[in-house]
Amino acid sequence: MFTVEQRELIRDELIALARSDTSIVGAALVGSSATNLQDDFSDIDLALQLAPGADESLVVERWTHHISKTYGLAHHLDVLAGSTRYRVFLLPESLQIDISFWANDVFAAKGDRFRLLFGTPSESSSAVPPSPDRLIGMAWLYALHVRSSIARNEPWHALTLLDDLRDHLLMLACIRHGLNAHELRGVDHLPVDILTRFADARTRSLETPELRRSLRSHAELLLDEVAMIDRDLAVALTAPIYAIKDYPS
Repeated sequence: MFTVEQRELIRDELIALARSDTSIVGAALVGSSATNLQDDFSDIDLALQLAPGADESLVVERWTHHISKTYGLAHHLDVLAGSTRYRVFLLPESLQIDISFWANDVFAAKGDRFRLLFGTPSESSSAVPPSPDRLIGMAWLYALHVRSSIARNEPWHALTLLDDLRDHLLMLACIRHGLNAHELRGVDHLPVDILTRFADARTRSLETPELRRSLRSHAELLLDEVAMIDRDLAVALTAPIYAIKDYPS
């Protein structure tokens, strides 16, 4: 396990590297480090603004080589968001380093977890929360497939689909309470009574009766969440959701 001192040293060295790299003209700390909310398990989250005309792939590979040579590297993966690449590094001591490489004209704060170190960002914009309508649609779709999986005697598939269903419902609850729904980061701040209902809805085994009970509980949570967002939609969904949760009767 890495120490806080190791993390801070590596973070400062990476910031210094960014300042000396002619292909980088801006940098910012993002995530918990931007708001001084880090704990012992926090990662390093650094956003880099590429210079105009810089070859993004060459810059990314040069930084990857440096991190691997300097700190050791167990693995890395890329997450793409529009034109921005987030390269996520895993060091042997389990320290995670997230470095995002932004085109010059799109480098900007996407929320309040952004502390500019140097450079000139574009106009800030707020992160777009998930669409409640899409979350609702995905939730009833998962509920349908949970029912099918139980009927087909596919308990593990049913279990994973129940997890997906619950996640989408929790995102709806987070949005309704003004909490961060992205990756369910605000879920622990939901009211206790809501979290208790979700905890009770979780399946306790792979036995068919228990999977059916869990599906019924999640279906009721779905209708309740929809009703608090769009009563007309909740009415329209009542018949199909009851057909899902009451099968077999």
